[in-house]
Amino acid sequence: MSRNAKINTLLLVLVAALAVIPLVFGLGDHKEEPFAGADAEAETAITEIDPDYEPWFSPLYEPPSGEIESALFALQAALGAGVLAYYFGVRRGRRQGEARALERLRAEVDAETEAVSERRRV
Repeated sequence: MSRNAKINTLLLVLVAALAVIPLVFGLGDHKEEPFAGADAEAETAITEIDPDYEPWFSPLYEPPSGEIESALFALQAALGAGVLAYYFGVRRGRRQGEARALERLRAEVDAETEAVSERRRV
């Protein structure tokens, strides 16, 4: 197993552990909504500290249910991952193209150098 394969396997195991550990140990069982987002947690904390607090802004769009909100968030995450994957793919492709062009150029220079040295010998 190559070094990269070992690192990728380790990262995959860590991501799986991050998803499974809270479920196995029952973290959040004492809460009404154990896996609510950070926004809901912050809103609750602010309301406990200052019950008269009024937000500065209101959302442009309020989804009709939590499921739709979760779906939109997942879509946003997928689009972001796609953009990042495209960027890194283009970057890698450019690097590989530059390396191939440099190899071809070196081969041409070597061939020309060899041809010149052959002419000098004759």
